[in-house]
Amino acid sequence: MAARALGTGTVSFGLVSIPIKLYTATSPQKVSFNMLHKKCGGRMVQQYWCPKDEEVVERTDIVKGYEYAKDQYVQFTDEELKSLEAEKSSSIDIVEFVPAESVDFVYVEKSYYLGPDKGGSKPYRLLAEAMQRTGKIAVANQWTRGKEQLVLIRPYQEGLILHQVHYADEVRAFGEIDLGPAVAFKPGEGELADMLIQQLAHDGFDPSKYKDEYVDRVRKAVEQKVAGQEITIATEAPKAQIIDLFEALKASLATAKPAAEAETKASGPKKAEPAADESSTGTVAAIAPAPRKKKAG
Repeated sequence: MAARALGTGTVSFGLVSIPIKLYTATSPQKVSFNMLHKKCGGRMVQQYWCPKDEEVVERTDIVKGYEYAKDQYVQFTDEELKSLEAEKSSSIDIVEFVPAESVDFVYVEKSYYLGPDKGGSKPYRLLAEAMQRTGKIAVANQWTRGKEQLVLIRPYQEGLILHQVHYADEVRAFGEIDLGPAVAFKPGEGELADMLIQQLAHDGFDPSKYKDEYVDRVRKAVEQKVAGQEITIATEAPKAQIIDLFEALKASLATAKPAAEAETKASGPKKAEPAADESSTGTVAAIAPAPRKKKAG
């Protein structure tokens, strides 16, 4: 079944205008719950309560206000808010092209696929291939919900994808994060960490390998409840706490190796590689110190 477009518009840069269609790139499969009255099971209705007048307020008697100081507001009518909106436009205006490696993922908020609209296939593909060839990403402005939205457009597979992004003042500086005091690693800890990464390393990210286990558990529980079955809650076994980093890395290696070997068997045999030195293999024994010999006598 072909995807349905959310809307249409144009991507413009210079004197070039490309008619496009906008599609959702994701479809979240989250579960949601409703608030029910415990006594009768009826669904609750949300109401707005004014604690000053001690009464329920109807939506027709509600206005929007902006808090400019503690408990002090200025009120806006719908007409006033409408006058503050940006002029409606279906054009996504490219303002510059930047190197792809200069874009930080932390700015990305939402993603949408872009497809060509009628008569736009040739310029659409020309732009996608040119951006792919030059390694550039387009920075543009898009009108959405009454305001200008900063967006990025980049080549994706054989076409284009649009990312709505945060403005700079919406992203906190990483320098605000407390990284703790400087640390010194024990001999062998760095090598063990590298070995653990190597054991868990794969050629690329494959999202199809993963799924939301919580959603599956909730849906299964719903099916059981609908069928009148009782849900059994398994007691979680306490996890062993390994305080020493060196011991934790060794334990992680021992756990990761069987899983990696099982995955390798499932995916089939790999091509033979040159034999490695015993000291460079991914086993704990390669790093773990040898037992001391007892003194005679």
